[in-house]
Amino acid sequence: MHRHELLERLDAHRTRFMEESAYLARARTFIRMHQDCFRSDLWPGHVTGSAWVVNPSRDRVLLLHHRKHDQWFQPGGHADGDDDILRVSLREVSEETGLGPAQIRLVNDALFDVDIHSIPVSDHGPAHEHIDIRFLMEMDDDLPTPGNDESHQVLWVPLAQVARFNNNLSTHRMIEKTRRLRREG
Repeated sequence: MHRHELLERLDAHRTRFMEESAYLARARTFIRMHQDCFRSDLWPGHVTGSAWVVNPSRDRVLLLHHRKHDQWFQPGGHADGDDDILRVSLREVSEETGLGPAQIRLVNDALFDVDIHSIPVSDHGPAHEHIDIRFLMEMDDDLPTPGNDESHQVLWVPLAQVARFNNNLSTHRMIEKTRRLRREG
């Protein structure tokens, strides 16, 4: 997925959430202005890829306790120059869960969610923003998930309890989208 294809997907993405609509507009502007938007050394921000991973019945969500940020998040990370953000998201889920790509199912290739969040200054660089492009993926929640050294723990969390682990507005938005999928499914 090249930059222009990502812009097309952003244009096609529909949301009922006002804050996500604002993120969509900001993301499109940023990506149009920065041909190198997938490079993790681009300041003041860059595109990242992540996945909201659900079990087949969509009543549990996979969360990782991120070692560096000491918080619970969905799998995801830097594109590191890879302009196919879907491939980045799939790679990050595989790396961060310790499971092979064959055990991860992309529900569809449409964007699931778009978020922009601030990253504080660190040894890795100045304060900046992540323009996080999120896809919906599914995994069998009976599979052991060994994780990797980036996380303290990988855990399947019941949908009704996800806010106890991460109560960010973007997490709430993805919980609501999952509930809607369950009702429509």
